[in-house]
Amino acid sequence: MNRPRLPLLRTAGRMTALVAAVTGVLLTAAAPAVAAAPTGRYVALGDSYTSAPLVPTQIDLNCLRSSRNYPSLVAASAGSSSFADVSCSGATTEDILSGGDGALGIALPPQVSAVTSNTALVTVQIGGNDIGFASIIGDCAEASVSSPLGSPCKNRFTAGGTDQLRARIAATAPKVAAVLRAVRQAAPNARVVVLGYPAILPDSGYGCWPVVPIAYQDVPYLRGVQKALNTMLADTAAAGGASYADVYTPSIGRDACKSSGTRWVEGLVPQSPAAPFHPNARGEQGMATALLAHLS
Repeated sequence: MNRPRLPLLRTAGRMTALVAAVTGVLLTAAAPAVAAAPTGRYVALGDSYTSAPLVPTQIDLNCLRSSRNYPSLVAASAGSSSFADVSCSGATTEDILSGGDGALGIALPPQVSAVTSNTALVTVQIGGNDIGFASIIGDCAEASVSSPLGSPCKNRFTAGGTDQLRARIAATAPKVAAVLRAVRQAAPNARVVVLGYPAILPDSGYGCWPVVPIAYQDVPYLRGVQKALNTMLADTAAAGGASYADVYTPSIGRDACKSSGTRWVEGLVPQSPAAPFHPNARGEQGMATALLAHLS
């Protein structure tokens, strides 16, 4: 079933404003050089952490995709013989396998259809939307207002003795595995790399409410959820014959609570061109550098 794609970690009701804002942020941003790693045809699959909504320059408003996202930086540095970036804001594993509609309502084919038999490298960054990061962040931010020092979000998602978010992660693992099988079937000889997600919240401590409106006691909980998601992606990659590129470790100390000149991920009110709770140009560059190091 086709459905609109919404950016990962987007707060509810912001899509119209986001699309309008994109049209006003068609700016060119210089990116630092990254080390080259040779590759042939390169295909990038993924969600908004890959496509980089609002990061200059936006080249596809239907998918909110930037020319300065990490796949573009990697392809340019590696001198790929051909390059297809089909990442799209709001994508889930289903969108990779079955297609859907973009932010402008334009239908899109399955992302995996871009993977051809002569593809040498495929990167996959997916899973956040499958577990519902957009609603998680929105709900937790709203709950923090009434209990900034407490753990209202953790209380909600662990009520009844079952951690609903960990259950969602477990349920997403076979979906990611299905994506990797489809990629392998389309390109049996390709090198397949699964990327995790960079740090959104500090790797220790209790965050920076209200700058990042997550209640103090919820910060360790949500940090653990993100690490569990990354662990699942690493384990699923290994089981599916792919490798895993860790972008969380190099992002430690560059989370949304850090200064505008340091952070890789913006907060609720971005100070650099990026969607809320998404990587900025620095974060995309950081993920490109980590991926290139992994490929070398």
